Amino acid sequence: MFAEILRRLLATIPVMGVVAIAVFALLHVTPGDPAVIIAGDYATNDDIARIRARLGLDQPFHVQVGIWVSRIVRGDLGTSIFSGLPVSTLIGQRAATTIWLTLFAMLISVGVGVPVGVLAAWRKGSWVDRAVMVFAVSGFSMPTFWLGFILVYVFAINIGWLPVQGYQPMASGAWTFLRHLILPAVTLSVVYMALIARMTRASMLGVLDEDYVRTAFAKGLAPRNVLIRHALKNASLPVVTIIGIGFALLIGGAVVTESVFALPGLGRLTVDAIVRRDYPVIQGVLLVVSGVYVLINLVIDVLYVVLDPRIRY
Repeated sequence: MFAEILRRLLATIPVMGVVAIAVFALLHVTPGDPAVIIAGDYATNDDIARIRARLGLDQPFHVQVGIWVSRIVRGDLGTSIFSGLPVSTLIGQRAATTIWLTLFAMLISVGVGVPVGVLAAWRKGSWVDRAVMVFAVSGFSMPTFWLGFILVYVFAINIGWLPVQGYQPMASGAWTFLRHLILPAVTLSVVYMALIARMTRASMLGVLDEDYVRTAFAKGLAPRNVLIRHALKNASLPVVTIIGIGFALLIGGAVVTESVFALPGLGRLTVDAIVRRDYPVIQGVLLVVSGVYVLINLVIDVLYVVLDPRIRY
């Protein structure tokens, strides 16, 4: 098992190399010149040429790629064109907000989506099942920014229970910290919650018809024990898979959610960098997010063995 984990960790190195080159290439083939944006509307051609030389944009593409990859190997993600700060510093300043938002949204999604999916499968064909499916379809089809504005209007403006926007660190107090994260986390978790609920229901329906489940019910076991200890455990592999895949949905949704609620996270940092054509920041954020996603997939693979000992690599 340890050897397999080590092998998969080593396999992430070429994967991240391909991701790095792809990110670098995609950003450089898009229209627009950061040197022109930095120079301003009244800059001369000589001014633009000097800025391009300072940024290394006058070098051939393969030379730029080589320079960037060599910096990444040394742990240097570059320097922001506009702020002048190291990209690693900017990511470190914003990462805590996105991490807490993502974890909180994941906790809500899994904590609600899995039980709701199990209940819908257990009450297949009833009004509970139909209500869950309506919620799942509606939640998965609902635009994140629209839901965010609705929640702000209801719970922040009309009722006044929660703040409209902003972020407070944990050091300011647990309740203050949570009050600023509830609305963004709920907004971000609805789509993910609907996806998990549908997958849990579908996976449970395939397990509830198995002989060992019917035997457990015939022995007089409580429905809760049968559903959780027998059915859900054996139906959990697809659910765990969708949880890992859905992490990408959370990261993508965080960009919109952080913009709606004015959260100083990686999503806002990425949007601002795209608007300014700040190549180093965009590349650094995408590379870090890709690395996290690769590691999450590795964790999901390890959980397969924990949940089902019959699986062997």
